Amino acid sequence: MAAARRHRRVAASQPGFLPLKADLDGSGQTTGRRKRVNKNKKKNWNKYSDIQDVEEFLDDVRLQEKAAGGLIADKPDDSLFFVDTGNQKSVPEPGGVGKKGRNSKPLRIDLILQPDSRIAPPKDVLAHQRPNAKKERRIAQKAEKLAAMGVLPRRQKLLRRPPAAPSVKEKPVTSKDPERNFYDLWNAGGPETADLYYLEQTKKKLVKRPEKLNEKPSVLPAVEVIAPGGSYNPDFFSHQALLLEAHEVEVQKLKAEERLQRKLAINKADIATEMSTFKEQIEGLVEEEEEPKPEAEQVADAVDESVGSAAQQEKKTEKQRKKEKAERIKELQKKAERKMIDSRQQLFKLRSISADVKEMAQRTRRRRVQRKARQEAQKSLPRRLGKLKFQAPDLDIQLSDEIPGSLRTLKPEGSILKDRFKSLQKRNLIEPRERAKFKRKHKLKYVEKRAFREIK
Repeated sequence: MAAARRHRRVAASQPGFLPLKADLDGSGQTTGRRKRVNKNKKKNWNKYSDIQDVEEFLDDVRLQEKAAGGLIADKPDDSLFFVDTGNQKSVPEPGGVGKKGRNSKPLRIDLILQPDSRIAPPKDVLAHQRPNAKKERRIAQKAEKLAAMGVLPRRQKLLRRPPAAPSVKEKPVTSKDPERNFYDLWNAGGPETADLYYLEQTKKKLVKRPEKLNEKPSVLPAVEVIAPGGSYNPDFFSHQALLLEAHEVEVQKLKAEERLQRKLAINKADIATEMSTFKEQIEGLVEEEEEPKPEAEQVADAVDESVGSAAQQEKKTEKQRKKEKAERIKELQKKAERKMIDSRQQLFKLRSISADVKEMAQRTRRRRVQRKARQEAQKSLPRRLGKLKFQAPDLDIQLSDEIPGSLRTLKPEGSILKDRFKSLQKRNLIEPRERAKFKRKHKLKYVEKRAFREIK
């Protein structure tokens, strides 16, 4: 801003500058003695600085730009003057009105509304900017290129496609349609209709079941057939196989009990003796003397402390740091070269690599088969549905001397209710449960009645 003012002030001082006001030509300036003021202080800048001539010059420049559209000194002579050659008769325009007509002179209101400044309005940059102009120009160039190649855009292809035949959808017959089929309401057989409203209201259309409800939680049958050895008159080998199975179950139970006993057993070394009890009682009462260290250990400890302190205080020189940096760079270069050599050597190992890939694929295939078999086996096992685990019931088995000779002498064993309850737990239909323990809230209070006391 200051540079522009300086430029205009210099232009005004030139002999070619034409001021528009009469008081700016320099004739009205009075020469007087200037007051000497110390201007190195900020409070005297505005007080004793005379900028009247600069303001008058800027006002004159703005007036020239408003009235003439620029400085008069810069305008050509043809725009400022004209040659007067005498009175010329004005030629009336065809179709116009005379001098005293209504349209010969514009109205004052129109003159007021007309712009009185010759300064051009500033250019609106935002009016010439378009969002995504670069993208749109690229799309247009691509469309022109495709049009030159004879490729039509997708929109024109859709417009040229023949219209498809309108598909008529059959509306379902509603209960309010007067043209629907009528039927006997009291007929025992019922109407044969596909009316959705009728089927829903008469509960003949079932609610769509979720697919999860169609899946059984277990593949086990509802009623399992017992082993052949559980018959009232079994075969010898079948009975022996069932006895072996029951024996293995009992062995597992005994092992679990022994394992629990071992974990809960008390170590004999931890049992308190009289000596250990006495030591514990006098602990802290008797001062224990520290054993003196030998001289060799003391000297070694002193040497280690001196070496450690010296190592901490020692600082590496610039030469040592440069040497370590060069060694690190050399080590990195060796690793890069080794990596490149290994990658080149892999070209000669294509056969072994392909064999490894095949072996990996076979291993993945075997694992997939094993995983699927494991998943199939887990379908027949009871899942953990609650805080309790499923406990398999005991096998109902009779020893060899307990087998009856006939069906009449057979004694009933087990309970059907318990068997069904365990079957539901095993098939993951209900969670394993245990009988709730009855706990009395208040203690029983025994009171002796008067009649009892009299008898006693």
